Amino acid sequence: MFHRLWHGLESVGANPGMVASLSLHTRQALLLTAVEDFTIAQTAAILDSSVEAVTAEIAAARQAIADSLQANVMIIEDESIIALHIKSIVEDLGHEVTGIARTRTEAAAMAARTRPQLVVADIRLADGSSGIDAVKDILALMDVPVIFITAFPERLLTGERPEPTYLITKPFNPETVTATIGQALLFHREHGASETAPDQSMPAI
Repeated sequence: MFHRLWHGLESVGANPGMVASLSLHTRQALLLTAVEDFTIAQTAAILDSSVEAVTAEIAAARQAIADSLQANVMIIEDESIIALHIKSIVEDLGHEVTGIARTRTEAAAMAARTRPQLVVADIRLADGSSGIDAVKDILALMDVPVIFITAFPERLLTGERPEPTYLITKPFNPETVTATIGQALLFHREHGASETAPDQSMPAI
């Protein structure tokens, strides 16, 4: 009943970004299932559609978002086993790993050379240098989302600003890494799209 009476999402279509480019009906299906946790059957009933149609619509939308989020990823990690594990997760998602850096100097040089679209970084590096400093060097060169994966979260969660947006503690769950990569890329690209879009706000009267 609420869905039939409410039309608030219709204005979202004018906004930029990959999610906004989806049809209104598709966005509603995604929101109802992924955010509001309705089942496919419940979503179909709310949208006055069939289970088969909603299932196909959501699958196509998720694939379209996944395809648009493909990225070149750089890993900063000095432990080979962990680095290869992260590399495997990243590549299984369809992304390309541009390289694995083990020190601050190596990380900055690699970033300048490969221009990654996402950085996954540890804090303590092979030569005693800091992954935090390595990330600061990289962010001075480019605007790129960063995910910290570390056994020392207290080094980052100091209560001071800025603090990292994406932080995963070791030992990590692969599903957490997968979800965080998707979130970081989606937010960064949606935010970038909104900043470059022409201002569509109403003029002051």
